Amino acid sequence: MHETKAAIAGTPAVMPRKKTHKSLWKRIILNWELYLFIAPAFFYFLIFCYGPMYGIQIAFKNFIPTKGITGSPWVGFDHFIRFFHSYYFWDLLWNTLSISLYSLVVGFPIPIILALAFNEVRNGFFKKLSQTVTYAPHFISMVVMAGMIITFLSPSTGIVTHMIEGLGLKSPDFLTDPRWFKTMYVFSDVWQSAGWGTIIYLAALSGVDPGLHEAAIIDGASRFQRLRHINIPVLVPTMTILLILNMGSLLGVGFEKILLLQNPLNMSSSDVISTFVYRSGLVDAQYSFSTAIGLFNSVINAVLLIVVNQIVRRTSENSLW
Repeated sequence: MHETKAAIAGTPAVMPRKKTHKSLWKRIILNWELYLFIAPAFFYFLIFCYGPMYGIQIAFKNFIPTKGITGSPWVGFDHFIRFFHSYYFWDLLWNTLSISLYSLVVGFPIPIILALAFNEVRNGFFKKLSQTVTYAPHFISMVVMAGMIITFLSPSTGIVTHMIEGLGLKSPDFLTDPRWFKTMYVFSDVWQSAGWGTIIYLAALSGVDPGLHEAAIIDGASRFQRLRHINIPVLVPTMTILLILNMGSLLGVGFEKILLLQNPLNMSSSDVISTFVYRSGLVDAQYSFSTAIGLFNSVINAVLLIVVNQIVRRTSENSLW
């Protein structure tokens, strides 16, 4: 009776709400297989990525191992100011940025080109052989790779040096000339990782509907036109996501390979932020100073990731979030 009067008066009747959301623990129990499946990854990131973040606070302290993290005196932003005002700050920043941008410009399009080329190969044996040859360098360890580079480019016994001299040209000092270090680093990195980088693009190309190509062939489209108007648009979302991720690690040049190829003669172009952090923290035992530099590096990378993602989000729908 009351509900009828309320409906007649134009006021919706208040119905009792049903409990539609179960508690968190009930949902975990009901879907325990899924939670068990993601547990290893969850605990990996929790222990090895988020757990060590507790030590970031030593970047703002004068860390003394005997006093521990909590007992060390607080110095604020002194280590950051010291790094920003140092004579080597701009050299480290320039070397890191130039190597990263060089690697991005040269290394980013090559896996795309290889994936498009592999996708067009119809001979199954040749396609598998080509993929295996390009994938193989990825499985060579960094130490072995550095040893191979040094052996190939050695001024006395290097095969590359002898080939250049065999053509009647003067071989440059790849290992000692600072002008050649970045080129040597980038192209050896492309050789090692380009083939492996094609996998994700080939996976995207495998989702192309064959009917699109058949319809394009009937309409008289050439292979290049089908490549341009069918295959490349399919790769654009993947390319955008990988570009955002690469921009987010612009200052994250790894120190392993650079440290193995570094020597006093090419130090002016090979010394990057990560190698300086390694020397300051592990060699010179300046734990707080090296942590401050590493934190600065990580913050800049995070800011770049967010900014680039927001730019892409405003111009397309292929952003990370």
